[in-house]
Amino acid sequence: MEEEYVKVYSAGRLYDAELVKGLLLENDLEASLINKRNSELLIGEIEIYVPEAQADKAKKIIEERDQ
Repeated sequence: MEEEYVKVYSAGRLYDAELVKGLLLENDLEASLINKRNSELLIGEIEIYVPEAQADKAKKIIEERDQ
């Protein structure tokens, strides 16, 4: 059975998304980054996904970081 992943964060800059991904990894969460930006037009977002079972913890960590 495949595990479902959910989006927990999106950013306009790769740097911001990489920082959040690193924070989640430091807290023993699995995090995948998907870059949906168009490299020529520089539009779109970079999204971070975690397993559904870890989503609440990931969102809490991200909220604490943003405060």
